[in-house]
Amino acid sequence: MNTKLISVLAISLAFSFNVYGQKASPMKVIDTFNIGGDDSGWDYLSLNPQNNQLYVSHGSRVNIIDKMTGAPVAEIEETNGVHGIAFVPNTNKGYISCGKLDKVKVIDTETHKVTNEIQVGKNPDAVFYETFSKNIVVCNGKSNDLSIIDPKTNTVIKTINVDGKPETAVSDGKGRIFVNIEDKNEIVVIDAKTFTVLFHWGLDHEEGPSGLAIDIKNNRLFSTCDKMLVILDANTGKLIKKLPIGDHCDGVVFDAKSNTIYTSNGEGNISVIHQDNARQYAQLPNIETKKGARTIALDSSTHHLYLPTADFSATEKDSRGRARILPGTFQVLAVGTTKNK
Repeated sequence: MNTKLISVLAISLAFSFNVYGQKASPMKVIDTFNIGGDDSGWDYLSLNPQNNQLYVSHGSRVNIIDKMTGAPVAEIEETNGVHGIAFVPNTNKGYISCGKLDKVKVIDTETHKVTNEIQVGKNPDAVFYETFSKNIVVCNGKSNDLSIIDPKTNTVIKTINVDGKPETAVSDGKGRIFVNIEDKNEIVVIDAKTFTVLFHWGLDHEEGPSGLAIDIKNNRLFSTCDKMLVILDANTGKLIKKLPIGDHCDGVVFDAKSNTIYTSNGEGNISVIHQDNARQYAQLPNIETKKGARTIALDSSTHHLYLPTADFSATEKDSRGRARILPGTFQVLAVGTTKNK
């Protein structure tokens, strides 16, 4: 049996039917990669497909680990307030948003060394490579704008005011960029040719949009709001459907091969929604994770999911009134159907 056929069968079997006729996911936490370190917080993590390494934000550093084993590869330090990591395809260039420095640091993914620093807006948060314009897009949370970086020159070529706090963004690869505006409860649509704002789309009265994913084939946007997934038509902004999800969600991914949406909920689970077609969506049983696992990355080649978290004190609070992170417990959960060999 060839590799392609095996892959197709694996995707087909990923959603079997139980005795009640409901689709059910066999996915679960299959591994825990213990990273350790201090009690710093975390935000996004990204998979570099060039070298099969996970880049995990962690306070003032980025932990780089092997996606299969969790073995430590390297650390990139002095990335204070790190939020996101992005990669330019088919190169050894990576970009790290450093929220407390108002900078993006450029790294060499072969040597794991910082090669450049780029001044951007205030509190840069999510960052991603935009395939249409072939630029790096940075969401600046406190200056209410986006910085567009040309990776050929490592310079900011455009700053786009989005009139609100940009939380994260995605692209349709065809000339449009979509941005979740957390404090305005809307999605801003940007023309990737001219870098101008085209539309402001509401989210049907849902609040606090955080994670955002896109189905390019069917032109669907998946925005995670407060306990609700909002699905919009990416061409028109019209509401397609709303579905309940778990609490404290800060991330969502769409697996285009299995037509499945996964939302990472900080309460300790993943909401799973299957796209039957462009207008029909079926809610599947949750995948149990751990408290604090609120951001997520998808490995599209294995269909595994990765979520960072830690252990928390049952009694002590931090300065913000949250359960205190226990030092040395920072970890990444691997979610899948079978454990890595």
